[in-house]
Amino acid sequence: MTPGITPDFNRLAALIWTHPAIDRVRDAASLPVYLVGGAIRDSLADFQVDDLDLVVEGDPTGLALELDPAARINERFGTVNLLVEGYPVDIATARTESYPRPGALPEVKPGTLEDDLRRRDFTINAMAIVIDGEAELVDRFGGAADLESGVLRVLHDASFEDDPTRAFRAARYAARFGFDLEPRTAELMMSVNPGSVSRDRLEGELRLIALEDNALEALRLARLWGLVDFPEDRLDLAEQAIELIEIDPWQGQAAREDLILQVIFGEPAEVDELLSEPSGNWEGYRLVRGRAPSDLVIARARGATWLDRWQRDWRWVELEITGADLLNAGIPEGPRIGAGLDAALEAKLDRGISGAEAEMAVALEAARASGR
Repeated sequence: MTPGITPDFNRLAALIWTHPAIDRVRDAASLPVYLVGGAIRDSLADFQVDDLDLVVEGDPTGLALELDPAARINERFGTVNLLVEGYPVDIATARTESYPRPGALPEVKPGTLEDDLRRRDFTINAMAIVIDGEAELVDRFGGAADLESGVLRVLHDASFEDDPTRAFRAARYAARFGFDLEPRTAELMMSVNPGSVSRDRLEGELRLIALEDNALEALRLARLWGLVDFPEDRLDLAEQAIELIEIDPWQGQAAREDLILQVIFGEPAEVDELLSEPSGNWEGYRLVRGRAPSDLVIARARGATWLDRWQRDWRWVELEITGADLLNAGIPEGPRIGAGLDAALEAKLDRGISGAEAEMAVALEAARASGR
């Protein structure tokens, strides 16, 4: 873990005064607007700022619709999603939250800026800055100091009980920034009950973890903290699989996040039959056909080097003829069409035939023979 991040207040000031979306909001607003949360954290930490979350003490609907008539309004949570100068922006009413039961979605009501910051998950996400006037940082809970110290700290002892998904976010942030849990937060982590999180919310949090650059470190921490359970050696296998899809020729064979979740949490892939060198190109093609991309990457990570040849050569082989050609030649619709096409592809892969005429001859012979 790193010793922390020296907050870059000049970078934050530059964000406030030069970002085109913030400029546009500032010009349109008739009441104080605060930039909050992740944008402040990432700006101070010298990370890329992707999301702009704004808070007003009042109803943001009028401001939002002036900025973007197509803004999407969520009345239940007092939030509005809109585009400003081409940038996605969320504007929310400052609010308080209460949780009817652990893991449930919160019940919200309007509140003050301090109420809004107090309801957040960690101190590093509980900072705000008004986008006009002095642009003074509002940091009542020591978020900048915790950035500098390299720690994640919850704002109150019931934080994980109220919303156990915050524990999964802790794993993400700890891996992303190289931070540790401060002692009391670490103590509270030990009592988190991930079973109180709905399946949909849990899957959403795991997918967010899988999108992280340091996803495997986040998963290691989540396992260490008792949030998830999987065999430890799955992390090594996932690391090998990721290395394969991040370099040619495997890049793009499986979406990185899907692969991570499949390797870590999926049933062990039955890939043993892929580990032995096939006797020919067609046999290899048959073994691969219909397989999930994650199966192939896992098999390659376990030593099936022949799959490189499939990826480089066989995968792109196609017939010049189609099932329609066999139908037009008098082969009835049904399994004989498939038998003929398979025979032609086998001949192309293993015997090197080429051209539609040669393929058709092999396919017709095999199709007619299969019907006897």
